[in-house]
Amino acid sequence: MDFKKIKTETSAVTRQKDLFHAGTGNIYETVAVLSKRANQISTEMKEELHKKIGEFSSASDNLEEVFENREQIEIAKFYERLPKPTLIAVHEFLNDQIYFRNPHKEEESDF
Repeated sequence: MDFKKIKTETSAVTRQKDLFHAGTGNIYETVAVLSKRANQISTEMKEELHKKIGEFSSASDNLEEVFENREQIEIAKFYERLPKPTLIAVHEFLNDQIYFRNPHKEEESDF
């Protein structure tokens, strides 16, 4: 997923709880869905960041090279400015971009 193109808030915003209740019918289930999605996003962002920073690492790093590597610093600053994974997950949930299901509810409806 391309996190750079997501246009969402970069800080916490007060929201109506009814918006979160409507998606699943249970606010606690919604929080669990958002938590799992935020963990997925965080993992993807971390892997992407390590991959980009790994391109600049060399086999023989000395102390001077670590402080002078501007490319790594710019990449790190860019990722720090991105919205946090929880805010991205909330944005996706409110825009119906997350697919989720509860297998326990499906089993109950079969009976």
